[in-house]
Amino acid sequence: MGVALVVSGKFGIAAELGPMLVPALVALVGITVGTLYQKRFCAGFDLRTGSVIQFIPSAVVTAAAIALFTEFQITWTGQFVFALGWLVFVLSIGAISLLNLLIHSGSAVNVASLFYLVPLSTALIAWAVFGETLPLISLAGMALAVGGVYLVVRR
Repeated sequence: MGVALVVSGKFGIAAELGPMLVPALVALVGITVGTLYQKRFCAGFDLRTGSVIQFIPSAVVTAAAIALFTEFQITWTGQFVFALGWLVFVLSIGAISLLNLLIHSGSAVNVASLFYLVPLSTALIAWAVFGETLPLISLAGMALAVGGVYLVVRR
């Protein structure tokens, strides 16, 4: 609910919100279930091997989507190279490695609950860096999500 409120503060509670929010919530639930599954059944896997096993199907699906829905063309610019480097090294390799380390060493429930803070963090970064506004409904959503995560991770 908190994530939905944060997003609705950005886009409004219009008819367009549903189609935008559903994939994000499905992804959030999917990564949560995947994290719990990984902790239960794959806790001892080698982090490098596990990453490769996760990246290969993702690359195949992405390549298929590109082939089916768009023309594959790259315009090499400094901004594109920076964005690509960020996606590959920071998000793919760095974040997934950190996620796997957290799953390996901690409680899967605590790790999965942290995913619910990502939209809040993104909204705060957009506010601080890009001067975007944070409506009251977004702030209420942040409080709700932080409260929920606190209830999960407290001892």
